[in-house]
Amino acid sequence: MSAPSAVDGASAPHTLYGATMGTRWRVDLVAPRAFALDPLHAAVQARLDAIVAQMSSWEPDSDLSRFNRAAAGTWHRLQDDFYRVMACALQVAQASDGAFDPAIGRLVAAWGFGAQAGARQAPGPGAMARAREASGWRRLALRQQARELLQPGGVALDLSAIAKGHGVDAIVELLQARGIDAALVEVGGELRGFGRKPDGTPWRVLVESGHDDDAEPCVVTLDDAAIATSGPYWQHYAAGGRIVSHTIDPRSGLPVADPPAATSVLAPSAMLADAWSTALAVMGLEGGLAFAQAQGFAVRMLPAGRGAQPRTSAAFDTRLAT
Repeated sequence: MSAPSAVDGASAPHTLYGATMGTRWRVDLVAPRAFALDPLHAAVQARLDAIVAQMSSWEPDSDLSRFNRAAAGTWHRLQDDFYRVMACALQVAQASDGAFDPAIGRLVAAWGFGAQAGARQAPGPGAMARAREASGWRRLALRQQARELLQPGGVALDLSAIAKGHGVDAIVELLQARGIDAALVEVGGELRGFGRKPDGTPWRVLVESGHDDDAEPCVVTLDDAAIATSGPYWQHYAAGGRIVSHTIDPRSGLPVADPPAATSVLAPSAMLADAWSTALAVMGLEGGLAFAQAQGFAVRMLPAGRGAQPRTSAAFDTRLAT
């Protein structure tokens, strides 16, 4: 497809949407009024389908699923998307001291979540020990030159806390390569905006509030930036008189106790925002906010409880829409 040009007419907003990764995707873009949207829609869907084929935990024939079944001590060459996500995931794992961990699949399943979920109940001591033994990012090794990842034996990757963000970034790259100068891209609540709307203003988005209808609306601008939100309200169940969240602390192997209702991170890429929103949620309200302040991250954390007041980092406050 050729890039838009001035002769195609005045710019106008267009919307594309579809399904991917068990959720929905949407692209709001600015292009000439006569711009051919069908080929672009097909290209976006194909791009996301390729990412799913590499990193889905739910597709038995995905590259990730084959890695999870592979024999101990085997090295596996990763395709470009898979490699980029794993390289980023391991960097965030190290920087967060394991609060984010791509090798957490066995623990997630042991607590009744994910594609290989067991019963929705607290795992027994034996099951817990086995899951912890088979988990942990430090067991992995990534050969950067060869783009090969080691399966040390029994490790199950779970990239659900970073792959959607990468999908957003991949679509942004696709749009820009096809001459689109402005768009807002969303995959399952992870967003990235670039360029300006036809009226010259940046993209403005409402920050998620953890299903608290009493929370005061919070709007930020996405001027070549991304935002992602993590929260326990997406997946949880009741057991033993308490709510068990799908937000698992990889360091303890336990669901996070009293996690923030919503942890939102603004970052240059959706992949980083996605991963760090999970890491900071695992750290908890006080620990996560202190870490964000020390690192200069733009973060908003909403405590659990209806009507609770959000806590924000100094960097986040500068990004609020006016």
